Amino acid sequence: MQKEETKKRIEKLKETINYHRYNYHVLNKQEISDTALDSLKRELFILEQKYPEFITPDSPTQRVEGEPLKEFKKVKHKTAMLSLNDVFNEEEFFEWVLRIKKISAGGIFPFFAETKFDGLAVSLIYKNGLLFRAATRGDGATGEDITKNIKTIEAIPLRIDIFRDIHKNSEKIFLTAFKKGEIEIRGEVVIGKKNFEKINEEQEKKGLSHYANPRNLAAGSLRQLDPSITALRKLDFYAYDIIGDFCDRHSEEHNALLALGFKSDKYAKICESGEQVFKLRKFIHEKRDALQYEIDGMVISVDDNKIFNELGSVGKAPRGAVAFKFGLKETTTKINDIIIQVGRTGVLTPVAALEPVELSGIKISRASLHNMDEIERLGVKIYDTVIVGRAGDVIPQVIKVLESMRTGEEKSFKIPEKCPVCGEEVKKDTGGVYIRCVNKNCRAMKKENLYYFVSKKGFDISGLGPKIIDTLYDNALIQDASDIFFLKEGDLMPVERFAEKSSENLIKAIQDKKKIGFTKFLSSLGILHVGEEIAQLLASQAVAKLKIKNKKLKIKEFLNIFQKFSLEELQKIPDIGPKVSGSIFNWFHDDYNIKFLKKLDIAGIEINLPKLKITEGKFQGKIFVLTGGLLKITRDEAKEKIRDLSGDISETVSKNTDYVIVGNDPGIKYETAKKLGIKIVDEKEFLKMIK
Repeated sequence: MQKEETKKRIEKLKETINYHRYNYHVLNKQEISDTALDSLKRELFILEQKYPEFITPDSPTQRVEGEPLKEFKKVKHKTAMLSLNDVFNEEEFFEWVLRIKKISAGGIFPFFAETKFDGLAVSLIYKNGLLFRAATRGDGATGEDITKNIKTIEAIPLRIDIFRDIHKNSEKIFLTAFKKGEIEIRGEVVIGKKNFEKINEEQEKKGLSHYANPRNLAAGSLRQLDPSITALRKLDFYAYDIIGDFCDRHSEEHNALLALGFKSDKYAKICESGEQVFKLRKFIHEKRDALQYEIDGMVISVDDNKIFNELGSVGKAPRGAVAFKFGLKETTTKINDIIIQVGRTGVLTPVAALEPVELSGIKISRASLHNMDEIERLGVKIYDTVIVGRAGDVIPQVIKVLESMRTGEEKSFKIPEKCPVCGEEVKKDTGGVYIRCVNKNCRAMKKENLYYFVSKKGFDISGLGPKIIDTLYDNALIQDASDIFFLKEGDLMPVERFAEKSSENLIKAIQDKKKIGFTKFLSSLGILHVGEEIAQLLASQAVAKLKIKNKKLKIKEFLNIFQKFSLEELQKIPDIGPKVSGSIFNWFHDDYNIKFLKKLDIAGIEINLPKLKITEGKFQGKIFVLTGGLLKITRDEAKEKIRDLSGDISETVSKNTDYVIVGNDPGIKYETAKKLGIKIVDEKEFLKMIK
């Protein structure tokens, strides 16, 4: 065969192989057998080896290439890869609809509903029609370059082209984008259920443990430094988005994805109403077990891209789309024991130690029982057979006791009188449901506080996880969180697990995190009853008191602010009653805590001040409580309006409350308001007030 003829043969082979790839992966049809297709690939490989000058990046032979990587490079996304907020039922779905209709000035618009694949989101960049780069979502702003591994997935074209007709107005734009410029496709990498079973069968033959679930295996496969290992896992890909102004509607993008050679959700469709969304969701839920891949819900988006973009985003999630998650997946198992975990504020949490069982593809052996009152409500005993579920496929919990399965050997669980870790006295909160260890030096409390302090909710120190914290604490290198900032490389070197480089890296990671946001710092301190929401309220009040223009605050200034708060001032803050205000006041006047903050000050910790907009609206100084269902406006929208007009929201009715907004079926708050003589306002009157 002459060289020119060989070149033509190679091009024809590539064209034919890509044609059959599209038929098999996108159209789900097969015109020739696998062995015949393998024969074509084999011929192409032989010809390319003979004439390597004809090898191109889009050749099917280039799906597995190169030496194993040493590490994955970081990639910054041009457009953030946002996550989705979840809804779990029709009521929450309609609340979302009301919110976005309010923001978009009302109107009726259709939704686009599609299956939510339980895999790993990736971004694919094509330049001049060729696959240029692939990256994981990462934190949404920055991911990892996994191009070599993505190339091993047959369902992802190495070159995109127009395989069939697409919207006439879009075709010219697409052609310009991927022939002369750049186009970004996003989708989900998954492992099919049958393939997952085969892989676990192979694991069993080798005497190795099973992989927990397809999603974890898919994620692990994409992060293999050697692409040849990724290729063995036979990953799959479903595209769901095209970044850019190519189409007027999201539904058109799905049609375009098929035309460009990508597989997408075949059950996706336009829904004109919430009722149609629920009908499709019910249909998909019933087919869930029969699907080739794992799913955990539906993604519901505003179909009109213009409206979707105008809605913008809140936090790291777009307003115009939600993940409509499926409910609990349930199974039965036996409680072998009930153990106690001690949290960072000393709360004793009962946890059911289960006979290991698989649930939603994940093996679980623990389920939270929340508190002692929950144990009594469920009537749980040790050795009971119970129903266990995972809400939104995430949190294992005991749902129900199967009393008919009892044999008489079951044992009641006794509330501990002493902390199981330090052996000191425990006390029940006054009027509450929680039991706490009162020993400030409790080893469990200290460790849990340290875990939280360095976590993403606190200082977010990379590389300083629970195992490292345990090692440092057990070797007496740290006693409290402030000690972390005084560690030196030489302190770590003698400790097992630390070499020179790892010691250097950890110290650098610690020193890089000496600045923290006001709210995160407050919640990281482990003050009893002060979580993220209360910390946000405190931060607003504290910053409002400041009369400085600095963007940063020293720890001694921070301490001074909170020591000046009186109990009465703290109690006037919405949602902070006597119990919480007492806890805050006592914490900032405790000698141990003052010493701790002073050590942080010496360490050079600085607090970034939030940019708070302090206004004087018509509700300035007024406290509102909402109860019952509102018809014309959602509770979240009502709260937002009150805050916009400088009012404050409280969850409890007290003598400090100014107004109680009453909707349908009001609860005990309504009765309390009547007893205390608080001004009661119905929805109609409230709407007049906020105009």
